[in-house]
Amino acid sequence: MPVLLLLLLVLLNGCSSALPVQPSYTLPADGTVLSSHIARQAELHAKGLSGVRLLPNSTDAFTARAELARQAQSSLDLQYYIVQDGLSTRTLLKEVLAAADRGVRVRILLDDTTADGQDTLIATLAAHPNISVRLFNPLHLGRMNGVTRSLGRFLNLSQQHRRMHNKLWMADGKVGIVGGRNIGDEYFDAEPQLNFTDLDLLTVGPVAKDLAGSFDEYWNSALSLPIKTFVWTLPSRRDLAQRRRALDRSLVDAQAADPELYQRLTHYQRTPQLLNWLDDLIWVPAIAMWDAPAKVLASDMPGPELLLATRLSQEIEAVQHELMLVSAYFVPTQRGADYLAERAESGVSIQLLTNSLEATDVPAVHGGYAPYRHELLASGVKLYELRRQPEQKVAFSLTGDSESSLHTKAAIMDRQKVFIGSFNFDPRSMLWNTEVGVLVDSKVLAERVRQLTLEGMSPALSYDVRLERDETGEERLVWWTERDGKRYRLYHEPGGVWRRFNAWIARTVGLERML
Repeated sequence: MPVLLLLLLVLLNGCSSALPVQPSYTLPADGTVLSSHIARQAELHAKGLSGVRLLPNSTDAFTARAELARQAQSSLDLQYYIVQDGLSTRTLLKEVLAAADRGVRVRILLDDTTADGQDTLIATLAAHPNISVRLFNPLHLGRMNGVTRSLGRFLNLSQQHRRMHNKLWMADGKVGIVGGRNIGDEYFDAEPQLNFTDLDLLTVGPVAKDLAGSFDEYWNSALSLPIKTFVWTLPSRRDLAQRRRALDRSLVDAQAADPELYQRLTHYQRTPQLLNWLDDLIWVPAIAMWDAPAKVLASDMPGPELLLATRLSQEIEAVQHELMLVSAYFVPTQRGADYLAERAESGVSIQLLTNSLEATDVPAVHGGYAPYRHELLASGVKLYELRRQPEQKVAFSLTGDSESSLHTKAAIMDRQKVFIGSFNFDPRSMLWNTEVGVLVDSKVLAERVRQLTLEGMSPALSYDVRLERDETGEERLVWWTERDGKRYRLYHEPGGVWRRFNAWIARTVGLERML
C-alpha cells in the first residue's frame, strides 16, 4: 500500500470525530505578450509538453509575480493561504490594482485565516469593479473582534481545523506560479528578522491550464463566499480611492526608509525579466495535482479520490533507487516511519531535509517528528536539519540571506521526477488542509532541485543527525555541523528552552495527528 495512504489509515485510527501602471512592453496587435511568447515557444516543442522554470531565489519569485500582474491582459487569479502586510505585498497590490484599472478581471481567493480582523479592508479592495474577492471555508460566527472570533472557532473547531493551504498565482489562464510561498515579506527576503527558505515553479502550457482549472474549481465551490457576505456596509469606490492614496504614500515612505530594499524589489520595473524566462523554459511532461475542495467537508478521513496524496503516493511507491524529501514540517506517524525504514533497509537511498528545532517557526511540529529519528536513522534513512542562520549571508539559493526557516516542500524521485508544491509530509497536508502542486518528469529539473537540496544539507547550513554510541555503548543522537570551516558535533539538541517546551508539549499531549 502506498506510503501516504498508509499514513492516512493510521491517522484515521487515531482520529475523533491609484493611476494605472502602464505595461512595460508594447502589446502586439494579435494578442498579449504572454500569449505570443508562449505560443511561439510551444510550437518548437512536442505537443502536450509544458514549459517550467524553477524559482528558488526569493527576488526572482517576487519579480515573476509582479511581472505577471503587469503583463496580464485578460485575467489574474490569485489563491493564497496567508497574505501578510509589508513592502513586498504592497508593491504586488499596486500592480494588481493597475491590472484591474486596464480592464483585467482579478479574482482573489483567500483562506479565511488571512481575513482575521481584515474583512472591511479586503472588501475595500473588492470595491474595484474588476476585482472580486472570496474567502474559503469562512467562519460565520463572531467575526466582529478577536474575542468573538476566538469564541466562534471554539464552537466549531472541526471547521476551523480545515484550511485552504494552496498557493497559486495565474495570469491570463496561461502562466502560473505554484509552490510553497505565501505573500509576505518573509517569503521574499524583505523581512530583516526572518526569511523563509522556499521554492516555486513557473509553469506554462497544459499544466498551467490545469492549474487554472484547479482555481476555477475552488472559486466555484460552495465553500468560497464573497467577502461582501461578511461586512455590514460595503466600502465605496471613494473608500478604495482613499486606500490607494494611502498605499502610494506608504510606498514613497518605504523608498525613503530603505532605498536598497525598495530598489531591489522594484528592479523589475526598470529591467524586466519575465519574457527572457519564458524564452528559456524547460519543456517536459508535467502533471498538476490538487486536493478537491470537498476534502474539508469530510467528517473523518476524506475519500482517496479527493486527495492529492493518493496520486503522489503512487509516485513515491514507484521509487527504486533514491528518494529525497524536503519538508518544512515532517511528521511521518509510526506507519510512515515504518514504511520509510523498510524502504531504506531494502536498499533505497532515502534522505530528508527538514527544520531543526532551533530553526522551525512552529516548534510544536518538531514534537511530532523527533520521536521517529532514532528508528529512521537506525534503518539507514539520512536526516538533515536546517540550522538557524542568523550571523552570515549564505550563497545557497534555496535559503534566505538572514535568519531562515525552511518552508520548501519538494520530493525528488530516482533523479527523474520532482514534485513541487504546497504539500508538507505531515498529517495536516494529507488529511486536513487542501494543497496543490506539480509533478515534473525531467532529469534536468530533478537534478537542479537535487543539487539545491544537497547544498541545503551541507554542514555549513544544516545539522547532519546521526546515531553514535557513547562510552556506555548506548546509541544516542548527535548533530554534526560546521563552523568557520571546522567540523564538530553537538550532543544536545540545538534549540532554546521555550522551543524544547513546545516540542515536549506536542509529544506529551499527543498532538501528532493534528500537526
